[in-house]
Amino acid sequence: MVRLNRIYTRTGDDGTTGLVDGSRLPKYAARMEAIGAVDEANSAIGLAVCALQGSPHAEVLTRIQNDLFDLGADLATPGEDFTPGEMTLRIVASQAEWLESAIDALNDGMEPLRSFILPGGTEAAARVHIARAATRRAERAVTALAAEEPTNPAALAYINRLSDYLFVLARAVNADAGGDVLWVPGQNR
Repeated sequence: MVRLNRIYTRTGDDGTTGLVDGSRLPKYAARMEAIGAVDEANSAIGLAVCALQGSPHAEVLTRIQNDLFDLGADLATPGEDFTPGEMTLRIVASQAEWLESAIDALNDGMEPLRSFILPGGTEAAARVHIARAATRRAERAVTALAAEEPTNPAALAYINRLSDYLFVLARAVNADAGGDVLWVPGQNR
């Protein structure tokens, strides 16, 4: 269990931050960029949860927020062994598989896309789209890290599936309110 008695430690005043293994990195390092982008995505999902309170979607997003803390812990643990352990939290394949099942369940019964959609519609769907865009940024940061250092393949799969899930969720939220907002190419010519 995590226990924080004091939030500030002053150890980062030199521009570095600590990782799970005790090593320190500059705060601008690719690993820290990935961890920060995942945190931003988690915060954007939290905003979407506020708009979806009382719906089953809020419960699913809260589960995802917990998974994103797991992902942050995974990314904060450098190395080449991606096996979870008693003191090592790692994203596992079943987490991405769960997202795939959630995507399939949401997609059932929805009309196939025949156009790109605009990020908007209801306020709740717009918040989910913001979370999706933040998740895509996190995915770019995690893949940039993976280009430089060993990165858990299950973590890469999870963040990729998450942006897909959020896209389908935004569609589902809008479907309950009249449907997607479709892109009209060349509308202002």
